[in-house]
Formats: sequence, structure tokens, C-alpha cells
Amino acid sequence: MKRLFVFGLGYTAQIAGRQLRADGWKVAGTCRTPATKAALEAQGFDVFLFDGDRPIDNPAKALEGTTHILASVPPGDSGDPVLRHHAADIASLPHLAWAGYLSTTGVYGDKDGGWVDETSPRSPSTSRGRKRAEAEMGWMSLHEMGRVPVHLFRLPGIYGPGRSAIDVVKAGRTRRVFKEGQVFSRIHVDDLAAALIASMVRPRPGAIYNLCDDEPAPPQDVTAYACELLGVPVEPLTPIEQADLTPMARSFYEESKRVRNDRMKRELGVTLAYPNYREGLRAILARE
Repeated sequence: MKRLFVFGLGYTAQIAGRQLRADGWKVAGTCRTPATKAALEAQGFDVFLFDGDRPIDNPAKALEGTTHILASVPPGDSGDPVLRHHAADIASLPHLAWAGYLSTTGVYGDKDGGWVDETSPRSPSTSRGRKRAEAEMGWMSLHEMGRVPVHLFRLPGIYGPGRSAIDVVKAGRTRRVFKEGQVFSRIHVDDLAAALIASMVRPRPGAIYNLCDDEPAPPQDVTAYACELLGVPVEPLTPIEQADLTPMARSFYEESKRVRNDRMKRELGVTLAYPNYREGLRAILARE
């Protein structure tokens, strides 16, 4: 029996987990609050509380029978909480065939709109990116010691049902911030889940994969297309110098890059269901 244990059973992991359960896997994981735990258990997941400050209660029992590990918990000021509390527990699993760490394309830093692939050096330019780069090194050190079959996945912006430009426009929060030359890569959550499962089927310990679609695009274009699909007026552009952005939102505009996904397609055999944001948004709207 294959068993996936997810540190951080969130949006992406739940979608992958449902697909695996349909194929006969057991899926367990962690969340931060009792309310979320109850909601996930109602969906059939086996759930344990983990807030990053303290280890899971009785980790040996929680991880018993685990064959696959997925970590999506972001690092904090004290580093990666999963490694801090449970690196030894993970390394001691007797039947672990695959471990995946969800990182970010932010580890590449700002490339002024240029292309990056998995061979590009890590040169993070934000605090968030530096923390992710440090977490990547921590996970890879477990692999290099021959103890954990680690795979790194560098993710761009994730969108999907309930979390897309369609939802932003419907909520009346439309704002088309413009910065000259700014582009982002992104991936539909269904394609992301499919790529993770493909890696579990074709493990290659030590591998690094960019998981993204084929078409990096300016964020204002994505918003404009969502407006067109919904039949609402497309708002004029707001120069970033005039935009009232939170520090977190503004930090995303500090970096501009285009991310290649050739290795994902070549080694994992992934065929994207949504190779660009237009197809992804149309599918979200059709599903609604």
C-alpha cells in the first residue's frame, strides 16, 4: 500500500491527494488548526496538527507506513520547520521511495525578463527567495547523505478554481498594475498536481524541476482576459509607482523572469492540460 504524507495539506496537495486516493493510495498530512483538521478529515484525509513551532505529536505513528513525502510548508525566520523538527524522522522511514519539496522560482532572482531553467544559478533577490534557497539546500543535504530520495520542484504563481483572475474580477478587486517589461510564469493547479504525481511514478532522486506552463505573461494581460471572458470593462493600467500595493504584493514586482519547463516535459512525460493562462481561465469559467 502506497501512502503519501504531506507536510502542509493545502490547495495543491489536496488536489493531488484526491487523485492518488482514487488510485488506491492512502493520503495523510498536516494542517495548522483544529477547524481545518476537522474539514480535511471529513474529506477522508488522515490529518495531524503541525504549526511549525512544535513537532507533530507521536511522529513515528503519524508517519508509519509512509512511502512518499511531500513538503509544502514555507520556511520561516528559523528555517524550514519540517527539517527542523522531523528531518531524522523522515530519514528513518524504511520504505520511503520519494520525497518532494515545493520551492519557488524566486530562488533564481530577478532576470529582467530573461529565461531561466534548472541549470540557472540560485541568486535570490528577496528575503522570501533566500529562505527558500536555504531550505532547498537543507533538503538536498538529506539526499546527498544518501538518506532521503529528494526531488525539488520550483513553482511560479499557482492558479485554479477559486484562486484565479476570474475570482478576482468577480470580487470587484480588478486592478491592472503595470511595470515596464514585467512578466510572470504560472501554472494551473491541475497541471501542477499531474506533474507531482508523474514524478512519484518516475522517481529520479536529486532532480530539480520547474513546474510551469508554456507562456510567461504580463499580469495585466491575464486580468484583461478574465474581464473579457466575464464581459466586464477592462480597467486602464495603473503604473506601479501609483499603485497602492502591500509590501508583499510589491515584492513580487521586484523580479521578472521567464521560466522554462522543458525538463518537466522531457523527463516526467507531462503534457499540459492548460499550456497558457487563456486555456486555464476558460476552463475555470466553464467549470463554474
